[in-house]
Amino acid sequence: MHYCAVLYAFLYKRQIRCAKIGVKLFDINQKITTEKAKLMNPVVLAYIGDGVHTLYIRQKLALSCDKKSNELNKIEATMACATAQSNAMALILPHLTEEEDGIFRRARNSKKGSKAKNSTAGNYARSTGFEAVVGYLYITGQTQRLNDLMQIVYESEENS
Repeated sequence: MHYCAVLYAFLYKRQIRCAKIGVKLFDINQKITTEKAKLMNPVVLAYIGDGVHTLYIRQKLALSCDKKSNELNKIEATMACATAQSNAMALILPHLTEEEDGIFRRARNSKKGSKAKNSTAGNYARSTGFEAVVGYLYITGQTQRLNDLMQIVYESEENS
């Protein structure tokens, strides 16, 4: 059987399984309206933002330094921890729009499913807010705005 036919059969079977449990296959390029995103649980936006921020860091590291993956992972862990994200939030907070600030505050003040492990409760709350803003911008397709904010964070980091 041709590779494309095998892939199609796999995806078709997966789609049927997903439909049975009420889950639709997702297109990575699919975006939602800002109104719909504002209605989402802010911790879910933070969940999305965590993945987006981690990918941003990994891509930045992979393209900017010649290290092995275990070394990159250690660097990434320090850049994506709650304290680092809280510090990043402090850098971008003055640049947020009113809408983004509202997302940040809702996430920061929301009840989280887990406790801070290696950080203070304040840093953990601010990092959740940071991740929610990142998730909100990503899910609504505002990637240029997201890049602008990440540039503020990581240019400041490189200059210090």
